[in-house]
Amino acid sequence: MRGRGLAAATVLVVLCGGSAAVADTTAAGSGARSARNIIYIQGDGLGLGQRDLLRLALKGKNGKLAIEGLAATGLVRTASADPDEIVTDSAAAATALATGHKTRNGAVGVDGDGRPLETILERAKRAGKSTGLVTTAQVTGASPAAFAAHVPSRDSQSDIAKQYIENSRPDVLLGGGEDWWYPKGNPGLWPDKPGEESRSPYGDLVERAQRTGYTYVRDGDELRTTRANRILGLFANEDMVDYGPDGAGKYAPRVPLQQMARKALDTLSKNPRGFFLFLEEEGTDGMSHENNAHGVIDAGRALDATVAEVLRFVRTHPDTLVIIGGDHETGGLSIENYDASDTDPDQDGPFDVPGSKLQFSVDWTTHDHTGADTPVTAEGPGSGRLGGTVENTDVYWVMRLASGL
Repeated sequence: MRGRGLAAATVLVVLCGGSAAVADTTAAGSGARSARNIIYIQGDGLGLGQRDLLRLALKGKNGKLAIEGLAATGLVRTASADPDEIVTDSAAAATALATGHKTRNGAVGVDGDGRPLETILERAKRAGKSTGLVTTAQVTGASPAAFAAHVPSRDSQSDIAKQYIENSRPDVLLGGGEDWWYPKGNPGLWPDKPGEESRSPYGDLVERAQRTGYTYVRDGDELRTTRANRILGLFANEDMVDYGPDGAGKYAPRVPLQQMARKALDTLSKNPRGFFLFLEEEGTDGMSHENNAHGVIDAGRALDATVAEVLRFVRTHPDTLVIIGGDHETGGLSIENYDASDTDPDQDGPFDVPGSKLQFSVDWTTHDHTGADTPVTAEGPGSGRLGGTVENTDVYWVMRLASGL
């Protein structure tokens, strides 16, 4: 109970911060007063530097991404409650977003003592809403898992898959990671790279999911044509992106994030009570870990196209709260003027700025996460509460209060 009290007190700080925009409980850019639908879109590892990189490379010096076109803008503090580390990992960050509680690094949907925490997805499910998890990572990866599973370690991905189909039962599950669903000796559809193999200790979890009502789709064509109301799609043996340094890494998911998002929206919006949907682009993080700015741009282009797809949906469904954020920053990315005489091996470039003769370079400070704040943009009922600087736990409370969950 004490944890819940602390979280509620945080909400009061957000709501009473002295800003009319923050205190606004109605929509930003919408006439709706409550959110029937919630869409949380995550660019994993997406910090301010990554957003600047995408804007400059894709839209030019004075251009604007779809991500930047929403009514509310703020900053999110990302530190976890880990006793040994300042910088968060994806599991702790996503747990804060999903539950309103900070936890230790590596923990998924549980507090620092390993006790399960109810998530916003689970509350939506209990209220009769449809739910979905869509990612270019493994669908059992740390970020989506924090919204629908409870394990002490993010590495327990078969346990996460089992909890999906037995407990939280999201209506739409789309992403990679089939290795965690099939037992050893059953390679599934997608070829394993050296060192990778199927490893479910619970037998064939895909077959089990089908027995409990999921329709399993194996590629983009099957996803496009299915009319099922409960869908499981696994489109890679692990992540859907091939990570690597510049020249080696390749952003080429077999099923584009935009297509997965469109199907999720079409499926979940059939429910008159509304839905909760988590959408994630993992490539922005994985390519930042590799210090591959070209790869970040490719992943960011896909993310921005997905955001545009979602905003088209929102135009006809104004009772939808959309939040776009990053769980943490990765790589310590910064933008610099291009200097041909600078031979720093940590730099990428040059990159052209569309509509000008300008060029810039990208500098990296690490291959790991950093403790930097991440930008958040939002629109719809309650989104004004995200104007300013908030904790990652506050994002949960904004979703919950806006929807009445």
